Amino acid sequence: MSEHTPKPTIAPARPKSPAAPETAPGGPGGPDDSGLPRVSFIPTDAECRRLWDAHGMLPNIRAHSELVACVATALAEMAVRAGLAANVAEVRAAALLHDLAKTYTINHGGNHCQLGAAWVQELTGNPALAQGVLCHVSWPHPIDLRADFLPLTLIYSDKRVKHNQIVPLESRFDDLLVRYGTTDYIRTRIRESFQQAEAIERALAETLGMDIHESTFGCGRLVE
Repeated sequence: MSEHTPKPTIAPARPKSPAAPETAPGGPGGPDDSGLPRVSFIPTDAECRRLWDAHGMLPNIRAHSELVACVATALAEMAVRAGLAANVAEVRAAALLHDLAKTYTINHGGNHCQLGAAWVQELTGNPALAQGVLCHVSWPHPIDLRADFLPLTLIYSDKRVKHNQIVPLESRFDDLLVRYGTTDYIRTRIRESFQQAEAIERALAETLGMDIHESTFGCGRLVE
């Protein structure tokens, strides 16, 4: 799918994240003991929702993001129990912020992954969150959960949520083909993305030791 990044001159004015002060030594955004800026700020749920407000996120995108975050959080918690070094709070924040730029690009055009990643990096200074947002549609590297748990889990969680309902991968991609499959190229890319999501699902199932194909992850929605 071809998208064009919006010109910086028309980007909306963005207030600084209320949770990312420029001062406060030793705190988010402040220097650590080495004197270097911290890059590990992880916004809370409330802070993520304030960023939604600041960027005018549409209600349906908020509902989708909440459910994606629920799935991603459940997977991260399972991964920790399985012995992976997953940062649950970081995975959850990335999921809540993965569509931060979606409303803007609906209205003005552009690539919501690229623009959202730039905003998240600017607002949090956290490259792991920005990478998750940038790569939540597809992953350009081999699938290695131990090395890249956050972006891979975010891709999978996003592909298990159609609007505000948890669905199997097949249902989510059927919907994507109907809504966006306007050319042979786009349909091919969607099918490639489906194959990658299936591979991530297999890797997660093997690592977690459970069948997750139709799991609702305790998120209060039924699979279609």
